[in-house]
Amino acid sequence: MKSIFTSVILLISVIAYGQVFTNKEVGKKNEALADSLKQSDYPYSLPIWGVKATKAGYNLPYSAGLSMQYFAQESLVIIDNLSVGFNNGTMYNLDGIVRFDEAKATASAFTVRPDIWLFPFLNIYGILGKAQASTNVNFGVWVPDGSGGETEVLSAGTVVEFNTSTFGLGFTPTIGVGGGFLALDMNVAWTDVPQLSKPAQSFVFGPRFGKNFKLKKPERSFAVWVGGFRVNFRSETNGSLSLSEVFPEGGGQIGAKIDQGIEGVENAQTQVDTWWNSLSQIEQSSPVNKAKYEAANAALDRAGEILAAADLAVENITTSTVQYSMNKQVKDRWNFIVGGQYQINKHFMLRLEYGFLGSRTQVMTGVQYRFGL
Repeated sequence: MKSIFTSVILLISVIAYGQVFTNKEVGKKNEALADSLKQSDYPYSLPIWGVKATKAGYNLPYSAGLSMQYFAQESLVIIDNLSVGFNNGTMYNLDGIVRFDEAKATASAFTVRPDIWLFPFLNIYGILGKAQASTNVNFGVWVPDGSGGETEVLSAGTVVEFNTSTFGLGFTPTIGVGGGFLALDMNVAWTDVPQLSKPAQSFVFGPRFGKNFKLKKPERSFAVWVGGFRVNFRSETNGSLSLSEVFPEGGGQIGAKIDQGIEGVENAQTQVDTWWNSLSQIEQSSPVNKAKYEAANAALDRAGEILAAADLAVENITTSTVQYSMNKQVKDRWNFIVGGQYQINKHFMLRLEYGFLGSRTQVMTGVQYRFGL
């Protein structure tokens, strides 16, 4: 048989906040700056209440910005309630038959983020991005045997690569005093994946706490922060793939594995029948043994049907398609992040952030330009 598995799509969630904030200037060394802010006329329309904020001694960033970021991520995902079908035929549920050793999703994205400060404490932004992603999955087909256990009749893996486009919206409440800041970034994104029947939706929450250090040159500073990154996405996914995308190496190798799987199912059926026939009539009438025998036959029949359908599809792998539906989630929704930003002046900033711990790692780097509106 050639294979019954279709790829997993990890939704790409890009956190895009630029680490600038409205800062309350405090302390003796900042008295002159605070007095200057209070006496100055704020020249821009945004943020709302910007004039009042400067009169109160708050140092505002420029009210609009445009940033570009590169984001790369690797994460483990969990798959269940998987069903597949071939060439728009019968859909087969694979629960209890297919087991996943590991499903690893990787993605790299380039995004553009326009933003404005609507209020001195609230930044809102949009996300536009393009990404390349892949999913690497190892799986096995398991069926009952005559010993009361299970045996693996097929072991295989697949890598599916795809391109996506992303659109999102987000907002970030912030507070800053004396160079220290707290930012609570939140965004929702829709990722258009050609292999999915509809765009995938994800939600990201990224709290950060940090400190900004002023350098000797005016307007130049360096900020560092720590925080968390939580990603959540809609768990239900369905779509269609060309079978040649799932197994780009061609039908020969996976076809041989499917044939071995079919032979394994036949051997397992023989073992189950041998066990059943070895029982006495009294033992066969036992509800426990009867239920065990019926469950084993049902699982073997389902495995045989799935493998036969896959075998037929792989014979014409270049023209065959595989339809799928599944529930999935990231193995760990949270991970830890550290980051830093070098501000050349109030117009230009450079940023680097790294996420780790748990089953997800990520890195983001970017440049930002700000201006007044």
